[in-house]
Amino acid sequence: MRSAARLPSVPPRTNDAPADPRPIGVFDSGVGGLTVARALMDLLPDERVVYVGDTARGPYGPRDLGEVRGFTVEIVDWLAAQDTKLVVAACNTATAAALETAPLSFPVPVLGVIAPAVAAAVRATRNDRIGVVGTVGTVRSGAYDRAVAAAAPDVKLFAQACPRFVELVETGRTTDAEVLDVAAGYLAPLVAAEVDTVILGCTHYPLLTGVLSFVLGPDVVLVSSAEETARTVFARLVRGGLLAHQAVPAHRFVATGDGAAFARLAERFLGPRLRDVDVERL
Repeated sequence: MRSAARLPSVPPRTNDAPADPRPIGVFDSGVGGLTVARALMDLLPDERVVYVGDTARGPYGPRDLGEVRGFTVEIVDWLAAQDTKLVVAACNTATAAALETAPLSFPVPVLGVIAPAVAAAVRATRNDRIGVVGTVGTVRSGAYDRAVAAAAPDVKLFAQACPRFVELVETGRTTDAEVLDVAAGYLAPLVAAEVDTVILGCTHYPLLTGVLSFVLGPDVVLVSSAEETARTVFARLVRGGLLAHQAVPAHRFVATGDGAAFARLAERFLGPRLRDVDVERL
């Protein structure tokens, strides 16, 4: 029987702790990483976020991992030039390509979304059978397999690629009959494997939580990489003395493709928090 993993202790913030007003960088191949940005805004309301959606080249899931590594380097370099104090790779494919498979060096600390989600899933499972749903690129990389094996060798992981989920979310379809049918087909192997915990291994997938929970059943715990990553960022900022104390943080949203199309989709994730969208050609 595995012993329960201990949550890291976090020292309390003191009133005289210095403020670090530099923003947090967040990027994804599109709008899915806004689930991470929103979780950060909820957990750290004093922090500024600079978000980059690489809509000109996304989605990353079907792309070669070497190509994704190159995109990641370009975006992190751009975010570092914006004086960010750390960057979150809010994309499972980018995390697998640049941080897990063969980690790259960057000019600013970069956190991924895989390790936090795996740690939470290992804590949550009761029968040591965990599922993960993700893009083709993420599943093919084996990054989750390696992360689970390192965290808990006695836990069995069942990975399932769900290539249509991103397309459905980005067209605003999250609850109709076809979405239910697609989800039932993708998730059938996980149901058959009797997993009791499933990692949402793509930052688009929290918008499908209702469908996923319905298909998998109420006893299956869904682990959001967005929420777990936000908690990891919180702990990192506290320990590093990097917290900001800003009354009204001014967030910035950047798309590399069509800014108007990005804004329409982003409103589904952020609502009134979304203001202007800048367009940058990286």
